Amino acid sequence: MQNGTNGFASNYDHDATVKFFRRWWKVLSAVFVAAAVAAAVVSMLIAPRYKSTAVIFPSNSNRLSKAIMSYHYSMDFMDYGSERDCEYAMQILNSKRMQQAVCDHFNLAEHYAIPTDHPHLRFRLETEFKSNVTFKRTEYLGVEISVLDKDPEWAAEMANYMAAYYDTLCREIHHDRAESAAEVMAGVCASLEQEIDSIASTASGNQWKATLLADKSKQLADLQTRATQTRVDKDLAVSYKYMVDEAVPADKKAYPKRLLIVLGGSIGAVVVCIFGLLLFAKKED
Repeated sequence: MQNGTNGFASNYDHDATVKFFRRWWKVLSAVFVAAAVAAAVVSMLIAPRYKSTAVIFPSNSNRLSKAIMSYHYSMDFMDYGSERDCEYAMQILNSKRMQQAVCDHFNLAEHYAIPTDHPHLRFRLETEFKSNVTFKRTEYLGVEISVLDKDPEWAAEMANYMAAYYDTLCREIHHDRAESAAEVMAGVCASLEQEIDSIASTASGNQWKATLLADKSKQLADLQTRATQTRVDKDLAVSYKYMVDEAVPADKKAYPKRLLIVLGGSIGAVVVCIFGLLLFAKKED
């Protein structure tokens, strides 16, 4: 390794490099200035975009009925959620239902100037949406909803709408699950009640049937408690998040970074020019 390094150092011609830049410094300077001017003009033509961000903490509201009604339930319903709740929130926010609701509510096809008769309308709309809307986890299991837009008011409204609509989707999901569970448990409860009536009618003086009747009655009582909890969940109208920060209109653009565009364009042009001049010099030799 050391030999390779020494070999490289011995092959490097410092005088040739100095000579090269002395010969071409005017050309390189002109290219740098011209590229800087061109990049500055291009950056001025790019419409500025503003960023608004809302931050939410997914909550444990889907377990609220248990926390309130069950004496033995240890989960504190005032918790700010968990890693699992955060993952659920990310999945819901990134869902097609969320995207479609936002696109419809804000008429984003028109806002992004996409013709409604465009053959790839959905693809274009989804591409624009994903390039302007991002969701990410925070360090403390919160979720950050960020929106870029040319209109700062619009960006803030979109971010806050998604935070609010997150609750709507959560309620729909939990309502559907609780409704299905309630139907199943109602059927099981009815079956147990019939079984208990049947056993009770012949349990007199029979110790085994009396014990069985007590067990079945306990099962029914437990199931009825769970059914009550499920009905509470089905009609639950609480929020499934804590709103940490509402989005507000930005007073400073987030994009483009004109200085970076100018520097990047200028340096890139100079590098390309150097390679071109090296090839030109090699042909001369």
